[in-house]
Amino acid sequence: MSHSLPAVVRRYLSALRLLLLLTVITGVIYPLAVTGVAQAAFGNKADGSQVKVDGKVVGSRLIGQNFDLPKKNPDDANEAARPDPKFFQPRPSAGSYDPLASGASNLGPNSPDLVKAIDQRRKDVAAFDGVNPKEVPTDALTASGSGLDPDISQAYAYEQVNRVAKANGLSPEAVRGLVADNTQGRSLGFLGEPGVNVLELNVDLTKLAG
Repeated sequence: MSHSLPAVVRRYLSALRLLLLLTVITGVIYPLAVTGVAQAAFGNKADGSQVKVDGKVVGSRLIGQNFDLPKKNPDDANEAARPDPKFFQPRPSAGSYDPLASGASNLGPNSPDLVKAIDQRRKDVAAFDGVNPKEVPTDALTASGSGLDPDISQAYAYEQVNRVAKANGLSPEAVRGLVADNTQGRSLGFLGEPGVNVLELNVDLTKLAG
């Protein structure tokens, strides 16, 4: 037993040295190297694809957000949100665009609650944008799977043009041009549908409105 103890100790020390070495490599050197490469080659993406206005971060182009009027009573947690007519509005979100509550409603197409919610959204959007309920696009009525979708369809963006133009004192033609300029094509030229990033569109709208 006395002869085997040094060998056991050596094995433990070797294992400890290997553990420390791998900890330094995988826990310190590798993360720093990956972070450095990411910052050098993809700085904006590595920082979360931030959108800045006058040097101030106003959001991420990858995460949607609400564009609501300030609460009349900030202390009232039950006060309903009121969309701001001066801005383009995103699609509905089951999690109110809270990144910590990302997810869908999990309601199926035969759910009475979902049918009722869609009918109510159709009425609300039509009244808010001043259009015929039949003209309201599908993405204005249904939430995305993540609840954080930053984009809307061209149809929904153009449907909001007249309301946004009137609220900002701009011509519909000028606002329509903003939508066209902010329209993104299909991924790889054939995947998905063209979309419009709501945050970037509203940033350009704010610049145009002065």
